[in-house]
Parts: sequence; C-alpha cells; structure tokens
Amino acid sequence: MKLKDGLITHETDGEHITVSAGGSGFNGLIRSNQTAGFIVECLKEETTEEAIIERMLAKYDAPREVIAADVAKILANLRKIGALDE
Repeated sequence: MKLKDGLITHETDGEHITVSAGGSGFNGLIRSNQTAGFIVECLKEETTEEAIIERMLAKYDAPREVIAADVAKILANLRKIGALDE
C-alpha cells in the first residue's frame, strides 16, 4: 500500500499536514499528530502494515499491541477518505 499520488505532506512545529493537490480522490486537509505523521511518511513509498509497525517499534518505546492498534486506526482512517493505493 502507498499514499495516493496528489497528496502532499508537510511538517511544522510538531504538526503533520497532508493536503490534496488534485487527482487523489480526496479534497481537503488532514492534520495529524507526530505518530500519525510518522505513519503517513512511511506511506510515501510502497509498504505494508507490518513494515510500518516494525519501523514504529524501532522508533518509539511502546508495546507492540499499542503500536499495532495505532497503525490499524490510522490506516482505517486513511482508507475511509480514499487516501491509499492498495
């Protein structure tokens, strides 16, 4: 899976923003916290849910179950708005 083309990301002051530049099927702006922003950044290249979990485990000191639940939630939200190519 991968973030759809036409979505541009930017991070400033700890806030991660994703904006549609057209052609993605999503019109709007997504504001994310640092964790969700990390997941979105992982999705800039082809990846899997498990690979994102592994990258987060290497970066954050949190139990696998918590990280897996966070990743699943963020991916579900991105799927809901049509922001992923799968």
